[in-house]
Amino acid sequence: MLDAEAIARIVRRIASEIIERTSGSEQLAFIGIRHGGVPIAALLAKSVGQAHHVTAPVGAIDMTLYRDDAGSALSIPKGDEITFDIGGRDIVLVDDVLQTGRTVRAAIESLLAYGRPRRIWLAVLCDRGERELPISADFVGREIAVPKGFVLDVIAEGGPGDRVLLRKKAAS
Repeated sequence: MLDAEAIARIVRRIASEIIERTSGSEQLAFIGIRHGGVPIAALLAKSVGQAHHVTAPVGAIDMTLYRDDAGSALSIPKGDEITFDIGGRDIVLVDDVLQTGRTVRAAIESLLAYGRPRRIWLAVLCDRGERELPISADFVGREIAVPKGFVLDVIAEGGPGDRVLLRKKAAS
């Protein structure tokens, strides 16, 4: 669905939109939602840094324990990596795919345990719709309609192997 070149263009475009919206805020920081959002957050921070000559800190948040289905979740939390104070900052929360909104809700709740940012924006590489909660992204790379029974596989780490693929969901 998307190749490395398309993903790189999307990252540059979103970075430009972030620069416009934040007016070059020196309090800007990027936090990726584990797993897929972490490398995209780093790519966005790098792109913003190159275009605006600022270094924005990058962190990672694991929202596993804040999910509303945590009791049935099979994943083991990988932990957060936030080595800077988020208080008063403009945070760009980043994920690879936005679907129901439940992951984002959990990530915001997890993030607020670290302090009170001035503002939280949401940036996603792909928005596949199908919301279950009233959550929308401020910065969207591409809206992709995904047929029932399929998932998006995103590999976006800033290399030639980056891609977004549509594949049939494994039987559960």
